Amino acid sequence: MGEEVEPKYYPVKLVWTGGKSGDLKVEGKNVIKTGVPSGGPEETNLHSPEDLFVASATMCYMNGFVEFTRKMRIEFKSFECVAVGTLEKVGRSFEVTRIDTESKIVIGSEDIRNKIDRALELAAKYCYVGNSMKCPITHTTEVVIG
Repeated sequence: MGEEVEPKYYPVKLVWTGGKSGDLKVEGKNVIKTGVPSGGPEETNLHSPEDLFVASATMCYMNGFVEFTRKMRIEFKSFECVAVGTLEKVGRSFEVTRIDTESKIVIGSEDIRNKIDRALELAAKYCYVGNSMKCPITHTTEVVIG
């Protein structure tokens, strides 16, 4: 039998600042200024729910990759990931229907490429944020020696 794990909680506080903008606060962390992508000029430079949704999946994937490389005792030189979420009308509402990621990883030598590929596979498989989303998430990766 698996061990019992207590639930973890992630409280946030959103304070309206006018229009469709707000300050997203997490205790002890920097405030995230939020708005809407179609807002007025004062809102377009703010983080939208769509931005944060796509970013959450992308950060979880990267963190998983870093954790699996640590456990496998392999090192990489850099990791970059560009992700695009697609928002579409579904029925009477809108949904993010997919998230497509493209990563670039720089490694020191060819002999760890298979382990890097395995760490990426595990990161995608165990990304709990991505697994909590109903849209598919694709991962395309370029691994280069540098």
